[in-house]
Amino acid sequence: MMTNQAGDLDGSKVVLFRRNPDAVARQRRSGGDEPRRGVLTTNVGLQIPAGLTFEDWERAGRQLSGIVNSSSWWLGDWLVYGKDHYTDRYQRGIRAAGLQYQTLRNYAWVSRRFEFNRRRAALSFQHHAELASLPVDEQELWLDRAEQMKWTTKQLRTAIRVAREDDTRDEKQIETTRRLAVPGSRLQWWHKAAAQSGIEFEQWVLATLDNAAEQVLDEVTEQAGISA
Repeated sequence: MMTNQAGDLDGSKVVLFRRNPDAVARQRRSGGDEPRRGVLTTNVGLQIPAGLTFEDWERAGRQLSGIVNSSSWWLGDWLVYGKDHYTDRYQRGIRAAGLQYQTLRNYAWVSRRFEFNRRRAALSFQHHAELASLPVDEQELWLDRAEQMKWTTKQLRTAIRVAREDDTRDEKQIETTRRLAVPGSRLQWWHKAAAQSGIEFEQWVLATLDNAAEQVLDEVTEQAGISA
């Protein structure tokens, strides 16, 4: 765990990652010297001190990752609030902050699609963005799978694509089974009859079937009347 301190370095905003007080106290008791400074983030990159321990480097990486992922939610929620509360002024706030509206709008769209209590801390903002266009029940299904399987965003995208391909294949198979298997000789005979009738083949098939159905139903109705 590290604490952050914001400041300015040559005009750049910086974030200072330091060990927590307990870690520093333990290091002092063990006779070690506290590093003069931690990892600094600036507008143009990281400033990493010489001799940084692996543990501090690893901590900085985890915290930087969390900030990058969380910032998408932060910015999305920020824009949603602005649009909801300052309809006539939020654009001015975006310009003043030096932010790109298109990027913010994408973040806000995902934020609106996922209420705060539905967001999974174990998954990145991009995981949620992959699912934002789906119905809520499907979102929950894929979020559960991604969380349980520890999928990356790419793995989640691939799994969704494969599932859709399987669904399409199943639909085609179902559609195929609904089709009537007709020998080629019959089709040629029917096409010839349709041509002699002077109408399109599909129209001829429908008209012929309708006439046959009407005849059968009339006969059934007539028989029912005689029986009565």
